[in-house]
Amino acid sequence: MKKQVIVIHGGDSFNTYEQYLKFLRDWKINFESYCLGKKDWKATLGERLGPDFEVIQPNMPNKQNAKYLEWKIWFEKFIPFLEPEVTLIGHSLGGLFLAKYLFENKFPRKIKGVFLVAAVYDYEDEHSYLADFTLPKELSLFEKQANKIFLYHSKDDNVVPFADFEKYQNELKGAVVRAFQDRGHFNQEELPEIVKDIKSLY
Repeated sequence: MKKQVIVIHGGDSFNTYEQYLKFLRDWKINFESYCLGKKDWKATLGERLGPDFEVIQPNMPNKQNAKYLEWKIWFEKFIPFLEPEVTLIGHSLGGLFLAKYLFENKFPRKIKGVFLVAAVYDYEDEHSYLADFTLPKELSLFEKQANKIFLYHSKDDNVVPFADFEKYQNELKGAVVRAFQDRGHFNQEELPEIVKDIKSLY
């Protein structure tokens, strides 16, 4: 039986359709990255973990204008296929999704570990909104369900501020924290620390 790891990617969420359209109009695409087909650490995680692991990466609905309820419905479609133990990873908005989901729902499998990588907490600005992804006031149920929680964030993240990491750290007292100086929003091809931490759970 392979050790299963589920990775929930990031995205954007908006309070109104007009905000979403403004985002589309204003966004500057990085054309070079499309031409090169660059992969980040999520795409190479299965290879780095090795043949004993199975990495599942659901393509969550409409990540450019994400809705929590839609993500919840889609996420739950994968649960019947999971083994009795699983590791969960959420990057950016995906981290906020997992935190909210595990607060509101009893997960029907044993959770070996939860990794929140550059996770949004309550950050909003002129380009980003939380819409229905808003967290509850405290995360105690989430913490009780996970055998171990890891928080990853970099001080130079220009998407999700380091203050969000500190808020998770304050709420999740037992979490293992990994603070970095120069990883940005964790879009690089390698993240060896997460490979090591996942393997340490088994």
